[in-house]
Amino acid sequence: MYELALFSSLNGFQYRSLGLTMLGSALEGFALSIGLILALGPQNVFVMRQGLMRSHVFAVCLACSVFDAVLIAAGVLGMGSILSGIEGAEFAIAVGASIFLVSYGLLRIKSAMNPLGMITEGEGENELAPTIAAAAAFTFLNPHVYVDTLLLIGGTSSRYVGDERLAFGIGAATASFVFFFSLGYGARSLSEVLNKPEVWRYIDLSIATIMFIIAAGILQPHLI
Repeated sequence: MYELALFSSLNGFQYRSLGLTMLGSALEGFALSIGLILALGPQNVFVMRQGLMRSHVFAVCLACSVFDAVLIAAGVLGMGSILSGIEGAEFAIAVGASIFLVSYGLLRIKSAMNPLGMITEGEGENELAPTIAAAAAFTFLNPHVYVDTLLLIGGTSSRYVGDERLAFGIGAATASFVFFFSLGYGARSLSEVLNKPEVWRYIDLSIATIMFIIAAGILQPHLI
């Protein structure tokens, strides 16, 4: 009876440990993804403009979120799996990803020194098909999205295996859904705030901080 109780306790402890590990992986994926997606870009401006015009807001937010999620899945399940199977690749990926993140963080600091507001002037798309086509163009014709999703997010996920890598990918994809729906439906209330350069100073500095923390976390296991 005591052995059974001990066995049950150990199993419970293992499940809790696994759950916490997966949660940590998911949170890292979320933080990395949200830090990359927060940067001012044409896709974000397009989503916000559609939100301001109240034109196909749900469809645009869903489309951009799904497009990003597909690319993240390709990075995590494709690139991440390939890189994790290459001997010695983990350290090289950790160094490369950390250099990229630090460089990206420094660029955000540079941007914070001369911040610009998010310009949302212009008309929103009216028809659904052209709107979704425009969302696809803003996503897939942006070369940075492939660096972010396939290389950076996919490469970082190679540090994890099995359920932890899946949790990392889900966390990263969730960030896209949270961000785009918040931006699209919060456009009217956020537009006045996001048009202020001073606000982008704090956003850029926050992004830089997130990038530095994640870079340190990626390198830390290899420095012990």
